[in-house]
Amino acid sequence: MRHRVAGYKLGRTTSHRIAMTRNMAASVIEHERIITTVQKAKAVKPFVEKLVTLSKEATQHNRRQAFSRLRNKEATIKLFDVLGPRFKDRPGGYCRIIKLSKRRLGDAGERAILEFVERTPKEEPVGAAEE
Repeated sequence: MRHRVAGYKLGRTTSHRIAMTRNMAASVIEHERIITTVQKAKAVKPFVEKLVTLSKEATQHNRRQAFSRLRNKEATIKLFDVLGPRFKDRPGGYCRIIKLSKRRLGDAGERAILEFVERTPKEEPVGAAEE
C-alpha cells in the first residue's frame, strides 16, 4: 500500500535530491529546455512552475523566496526579468514534458524534454536581417 507516500525519491539521498532539483531547475530557467529522464522531469516540473508563479509579481519578498529555493543568482534574475513578465497573463501550466522515443544509453532509461510552453525566439544574425 502507498498510503501517505508522496513525492519522488529517485533513488537518492535527501541532500542529493535537493541539490539535483535545484540544479535542474536552474538549467531549465537558463536554457528554457533540457533533456532528462521522465521521472526527473516529473519531479522538477512542479518545482519550476511554483518558481514561475512567484516571479509573476516581482516583489523583494518573492525574489528572496525564489533565491532561497534556487540558490542561483543568474537564474533568479532571469526568472524575474524574462520569465515572470512572459507568463504574466497565463494562469498556470508553464512547462511541458515531451517523451522521447530513443532511450538513454547505458541503463535504457526513458528520456524526455522538459521545456517552457512559450520560448524565447532565436535571434537572427545581424547580416541575415540586412539582406
